[in-house]
Amino acid sequence: MHELTPTSYIEHHLAFREMPFLGGMIHLDTVVVSLLLGIVGLWALRLAAVRATAGVPGKWQAAVELLLEFVDDQVKSVFPGDRRFVGPLALTVFVWVLLMNAMDFLPVDIMAWFYEHVLHQEKFRSVPTADVNTTFALALSVFVLMIFYSIKAKGLFGWLHELFCAPFGSHPLLWAFNLLFNIVEYVSKPLSHSLRLYGNMYAGEIIFLLLGMWAATGWVGAILGGLLSTGWAIFHVLIVVLQAFIFMMLTAVYIAMAHEHH
Repeated sequence: MHELTPTSYIEHHLAFREMPFLGGMIHLDTVVVSLLLGIVGLWALRLAAVRATAGVPGKWQAAVELLLEFVDDQVKSVFPGDRRFVGPLALTVFVWVLLMNAMDFLPVDIMAWFYEHVLHQEKFRSVPTADVNTTFALALSVFVLMIFYSIKAKGLFGWLHELFCAPFGSHPLLWAFNLLFNIVEYVSKPLSHSLRLYGNMYAGEIIFLLLGMWAATGWVGAILGGLLSTGWAIFHVLIVVLQAFIFMMLTAVYIAMAHEHH
């Protein structure tokens, strides 16, 4: 048994379950939890579709219909064109990111006990979006779609012409400046897209851990820490939902920007 210190406590809870893969390492906990939550999200939406009726909707159907209408209205505000792909994509992103963010509400010490004594995993993290690999993977997927739709809307040569000739002009002496400007713009999109979500969820996880350490100081600290954790959890609901909404909106905005001509 090692003496429990704030550093060891935080390091234990922030350690990933790593597994060798193709000469590198993957975070097995991130992959497993992300896939399970994706299945849960698909099942929940399919359940509403299967039970949908033309008459008075049930509570779950009504909730999903409100969600669909809300997402469609948001996408419509930034993407007035054909939304048959962008709308479902935005809905998928919102639901999946929301579920992954919501894992932050699970009590860290109880979940650590469950992983260690039930799953026999000493290191296991519950919040996929607190792993920068998850947020970068999502952001890069959106980035690839943005490039694809940009080429589809403008043609390969039209896209290349935009890279070299916008925004400063088409004179050959300006090509290098245009390309550099566009590269910075392109690179900044997945960086800001991913790091915003990761930073907020990682910070939220750290705050829960810091408040949880108060329990080790005695019953007064346990009560105070519990009260503060409850208050932070209530405030964190806004962060969890808001970050999922922002990630969804940026996804729709970036794909909409791919259709714009300069």
